[in-house]
Amino acid sequence: MAVTLTVFTPTFNRAYTLHLCYESLKRQTSKDFVWLIIDDGSSDQTVELVQGWMAEGVVPIRYHYQENQGMHGAHNTAYELIETELNVCIDSDDYMADNAVETIVTFWKENGSDQYAGIVGLDATPGGDIIGTRLPEHIKASTITDLYAKHKIKGDKKLVYRSELTRECPPYPIFAGEKYCPLSYKYVLIDQRYPLLIMNEVLCHVEYLEDGSSLNIIKQYKKNPRGFLFFRKVAMRYAPTYKDRLRESAHYVSANLMIGNYKFLFESPCKWTTLLATPIGILLYLYIRNTNKATVVKT
Repeated sequence: MAVTLTVFTPTFNRAYTLHLCYESLKRQTSKDFVWLIIDDGSSDQTVELVQGWMAEGVVPIRYHYQENQGMHGAHNTAYELIETELNVCIDSDDYMADNAVETIVTFWKENGSDQYAGIVGLDATPGGDIIGTRLPEHIKASTITDLYAKHKIKGDKKLVYRSELTRECPPYPIFAGEKYCPLSYKYVLIDQRYPLLIMNEVLCHVEYLEDGSSLNIIKQYKKNPRGFLFFRKVAMRYAPTYKDRLRESAHYVSANLMIGNYKFLFESPCKWTTLLATPIGILLYLYIRNTNKATVVKT
């Protein structure tokens, strides 16, 4: 019988916390999954740890090692390797709710079809508190874009996608010397095709670590301007409101200034909005360049 769900985990030197995900997968009430670990160039004890788990034979594990490409590069590889109908990313410092696989598979078999991109569920703290807000109860499905822009939800949510769609979307670009491109790129593109089924169930427990990307977004902006620049052009094009387009345009200006590209207005997909956003973008660029503050910013 074919497996329905791939749980994939990109990891880089996270041997000290990866066991949390493994233990949660051992506790799953349904075994209709495979765990795909993308080791993005770890130099710690990750490979030995995973080999030990594979020898235990309790959880079905696929392990893939690659040279370090960053989170988005690990996602690219995962989407190429996934063979199941559905996939969900569980980060290396997170872990699944004990019934998450059963909840996902049962809900999808009862409600899923090729008219939907997948499922959106909830993240929670280790203590069980919902991250941000719950999802709207009065609608069956929505795009991620509309959930945040129209329905005003807050906080990270857990996304379960049809693997056919994540595979069909163009891969995240890899820029020399950079290790990050916003993962929202693929989600925005999939939004243009199908909505996600809404499921107000906790699928994942999340803890924001000091070395996690969410808590180091200013540093990410500085280190990966081309990755963010690429994403901003896509986000501008598909922005749900003019306010969102203006915000993305300001970020677009800032990212261009970081790489010294002063032809940004001519290269913009939204030239008039970019022109209007240029003063804001200049101020944002100066702020990012002159701050070492670690802060959480929705990207």
